[in-house]
Amino acid sequence: MTLQEILGGKGALVHFIGPNETLTEVVRRLFAHRIGSLLVCEPGSDCEANMLGIITERDILRALAENRASLDLLRVRDYMTSDTVNGSPQDEIAEVMGLMTNRRIRHLPVLDAGRLVGIVSIGDVVKAQHDQMLLENHYLRNYLHGGSAGELA
Repeated sequence: MTLQEILGGKGALVHFIGPNETLTEVVRRLFAHRIGSLLVCEPGSDCEANMLGIITERDILRALAENRASLDLLRVRDYMTSDTVNGSPQDEIAEVMGLMTNRRIRHLPVLDAGRLVGIVSIGDVVKAQHDQMLLENHYLRNYLHGGSAGELA
């Protein structure tokens, strides 16, 4: 299974925020959309081609740990990750799982020819891998019990 298949199932909706927005606004949007990250781009620009970085829940925690200031005074540009780790639609989920685990990241922008086509979370990857294992398990059990591998019970 590939990232393209995951995006096909979950959709490619991505939420953005500008680099000059406050961290309070980040928290508001993360909570409102029930997500763990926002991609950063300049307002009014082609965000799919001009992504500046990503800001995540972890970045908010880091800001809180480093500062006693209100999140209203802290800006996205100062806490976002500019050097993002990215995937491509053709990447296999086993490779992506290893990449995300080794780099200790939970959100992976997916780029195709330098353009953003979506974002996957570690939860999306785990779910896809789990679903794939359940399907393989089903086919193997069916085959072992005398059916053909192609039959669904």
